[in-house]
Amino acid sequence: MTSHGGRRTQAERDAITVEIGYALCSAAFAAAVVFGAVAGPALLFDLPDTPESLLLHTGLVLAPVLFAARVVSVLIRFRSAGQPSQPGRTSPDS
Repeated sequence: MTSHGGRRTQAERDAITVEIGYALCSAAFAAAVVFGAVAGPALLFDLPDTPESLLLHTGLVLAPVLFAARVVSVLIRFRSAGQPSQPGRTSPDS
């Protein structure tokens, strides 16, 4: 429900859907980049067992943590951001 206690409009539901999609896509991209940066050397080069295992496990831990943190941060920022009263218009002080 909205802050005034009524039901959400179709535009509000659409905005939430778009924001959730953005949060998931940007989180997946960020997690993939971090996993590639951390575990990539272990996958590309012939490293000794200990560093290879350490890099892979670190990547496997960091990627989902970053994914969750990104989704939560985007959705919290969207929730706390004030929506414009007139879509497509800027306020006079901007």
